[in-house]
This record gives sequence, C-alpha cells and structure tokens, in this order.
Amino acid sequence: MFADLDLPEADALLAKSELAAQILRIVRARRLTQTQAGELLGLAQPKVSALLNGRLDGFSTDRLIRCLTNLGWDVRIKLSEAEPRRRGRVQVTTER
Repeated sequence: MFADLDLPEADALLAKSELAAQILRIVRARRLTQTQAGELLGLAQPKVSALLNGRLDGFSTDRLIRCLTNLGWDVRIKLSEAEPRRRGRVQVTTER
C-alpha cells in the first residue's frame, strides 16, 4: 500500500503499521480498556488512543517494539542479505 503511494521508506512505514496492528490485536484479544493498555504499555491514554487508531506519526519502530515486549511478546530481528541489485527491505511476521 505505501509503496503504491510512492512514499519514501514505504517498507519501514508498512513494518510500523504491522507492529501497531499486532498491538491492536493483543489489546482487543485481552479486552483491555485504553487505560489498562496504557498501564501495560507505559503510555498515557491519549497516546494509546492514537496508536490503536493507526495514528503512528509519534511512534518509532523502537517504541512499538517496546510496547510489544511490555505486552509479553518476544521480538526477533533477523537480518538477511538482499538479492543482488536490489535494495534491502523491512518485513514484520508474526509467529504463534
């Protein structure tokens, strides 16, 4: 989607949105209020509201990763060499 809009750093934006979507799924699955989620995430309720509504401009990838670890999820970063003559990319996958 971000690449289709020809946005710079489209893969990084997609990764952030996927991290945020996982946070939203966890919060919904646990049936947490925004206040409860904020306590777990270490965020004020207005920031939780922004995050859960996809407003990610105030969130770095690092901050989203910290939110996931605060929710009890492990985050693994795997590096692999890109194909020849192709720029590297960022991907987020979820395992159960």
